[in-house]
Amino acid sequence: MTSESAEAVRPKYVLFDVDGTLVDAVSNQRQVWRTWARRYGLDADEVYQVALRTRPMETFAQVAAEHDPHECLALLHELEDDDVRFGVYSAFDGASALLHGLPPGAWALVTSNYEHRVRGRFLRTGLPVPDLIVDAAAVEEGKPSPVPYLRAAARLGAEPEDCLVVEDAPSGVRSGLRAGMTVWGVNAAVAVEGVHRHFESLRDAAPHILSFASGAGTGTA
Repeated sequence: MTSESAEAVRPKYVLFDVDGTLVDAVSNQRQVWRTWARRYGLDADEVYQVALRTRPMETFAQVAAEHDPHECLALLHELEDDDVRFGVYSAFDGASALLHGLPPGAWALVTSNYEHRVRGRFLRTGLPVPDLIVDAAAVEEGKPSPVPYLRAAARLGAEPEDCLVVEDAPSGVRSGLRAGMTVWGVNAAVAVEGVHRHFESLRDAAPHILSFASGAGTGTA
């Protein structure tokens, strides 16, 4: 077998962000962070804008540095786990069919959220859960560091160049690009800077993601 043919049959992997990419949790997260901010007498809009770009502990360091970060995190977890008040989320159109169409072991979730919460949301929205979830507790550096996506690739036994990252946010896009992976943006009217391809919706991207996973697509056209 030539090196070219060996390259052609190398398996491909798809690494998904969760919130904003597969699950629409905008309303949920906005309510949670607004409630959290009010508890500390902080500007809710300012806190939410920081939280969109950083992991919780990094958010606390920026907006509530004088408070115990572990106390801040405990309150955030309490609010996020309160599905009675804040259980507002749904799967994006096409997400279920896409995930069910991917080969087992060929995809993973890479999220700044926590695994137990992701599993709960997937259960409620009917999405299948992959074998691998790299969450906020699994890495010391979050997005936009390349560490989360590189960790996922390593655990899958994949080379970065064989991985497709599907993201909706600038920090996640930068994370995937810094990891040396192909990055596609979804669920935004305007393309995030740096993405190799842009789709206004996950449904539009789905057939191309499946093609990449099958080895039929290059990911950059």
